[in-house]
Amino acid sequence: MSKTILTNVRCFASGVDLTGNSNKIELSSEAEEKETTNYASQGWKELLGGLASAEISGEGQWEAGDPSKVDDASWSQFGGVGPWSISADNAANVGDLAYFTSALRADYKVGDAVGEVAPWTSSAKSSWPLVRGQFGHPPGTARTATGTGTALNLGAVAAGQRLYAALHILSVAGTTPSITARVESDDNSGFTSATTRLTFAVATAGGGQILRTDGSAITDTWWRVAWTISGTTPSFLFAASLGIQ
Repeated sequence: MSKTILTNVRCFASGVDLTGNSNKIELSSEAEEKETTNYASQGWKELLGGLASAEISGEGQWEAGDPSKVDDASWSQFGGVGPWSISADNAANVGDLAYFTSALRADYKVGDAVGEVAPWTSSAKSSWPLVRGQFGHPPGTARTATGTGTALNLGAVAAGQRLYAALHILSVAGTTPSITARVESDDNSGFTSATTRLTFAVATAGGGQILRTDGSAITDTWWRVAWTISGTTPSFLFAASLGIQ
């Protein structure tokens, strides 16, 4: 990826796409500095990395009156923990870079001086590791029937690592619509012997979920998102991100 002007940052918070209501999104991560300096340190500090954390902060234009609006979503998520996925430049294609985590919606602020465009500011603080991965399903592709997504070569999961997956159900239409998404792996891009590694809970409305494997080694290197859809004329818009940490 070349140098980038920030014109299309994508931000998904649980089941809401904040892209059209945000004009500033910042993602930061840090590890605590734990000093281990001693008399054998030759006059230089020695440090170990302690607990790590990440924070997502955003601001933009305030809207309310619908579960997809920033005010309704921020208030319903306030004090709760859910998945966040961030892209610095688009999320239109499978394989686009994604940073994601499970985070606590820690604060929410609205309002400004008379005559100003009504603003909002908010932040979320990580409750799981921050993962650098890829989008496994783009948010703009509607799914109306059971299917499978594009294969990604994320590599194998070493012992002690985990495969992380975040799912953002952004819109739902139809009569009694239902979707069950899952993450599959295989040792080849054709998925001739696909194995289900993670299965999300059945979803019938907008919302977000995040899962991870148990830390056991997985030798498969190819990964994809798959889904089972039922209902009468169902239609789902959703985004999914995958990564190994």
